[in-house]
Amino acid sequence: MHARAASEIKVWDPFVRVAHWAVALAFFVAYLAEDVMTVHVWAGYIVGVLVLARIGWGFVGPRHARFTDFVTDPIAAIRYLWDLMLARAKRYIGHSPAGGAMVIALLIFLAATVVTGLIRYAEEGAGPLAPLYAQTSTTMTEQLPTGEEDEGGKTRGESAFGEAHEVIANITLGLVIFHILGVLLASFVHHENLPRAMVTGRKRSN
Repeated sequence: MHARAASEIKVWDPFVRVAHWAVALAFFVAYLAEDVMTVHVWAGYIVGVLVLARIGWGFVGPRHARFTDFVTDPIAAIRYLWDLMLARAKRYIGHSPAGGAMVIALLIFLAATVVTGLIRYAEEGAGPLAPLYAQTSTTMTEQLPTGEEDEGGKTRGESAFGEAHEVIANITLGLVIFHILGVLLASFVHHENLPRAMVTGRKRSN
């Protein structure tokens, strides 16, 4: 036990680990509780706050949490994935090029899911964007020619945010599944329990 501890180094700081698992949990809760609006909305708020915090942490956090440590060009990410499938990929202490690309993709799509969800919620007159949306909607309605409203009195384009929210959420789910498969494959190739590392914060030193 002591020998293994001595051969490991601290990689993931507490915030990165807590945010990682909390975002995952909140996203799945929001996704599965779509019909329970209160739960869905509050889980979405948690995702939004944590995504913003993680973006900020990517600039001021410790080494392996920073974007400068793992953001690479797409070619490097694709090359790493190819080598990983051939079981010859280089091992990285922090995020691999593909792992870094996945972090960025997930942050973008999680943020887009939250934003479209907030706008969709504002269409119903609720949430923090409701006052702004109501003001904007009133202005747009005044500018529309007669007959440009639907039977419910809503201006065109409102339902598009709801559709976009669902599509982006489904894409995000696909990214999460792809991420899980990638982590499992990398764990096998590198003989390392990567999920455990995201719990303990420690990985082997070589």
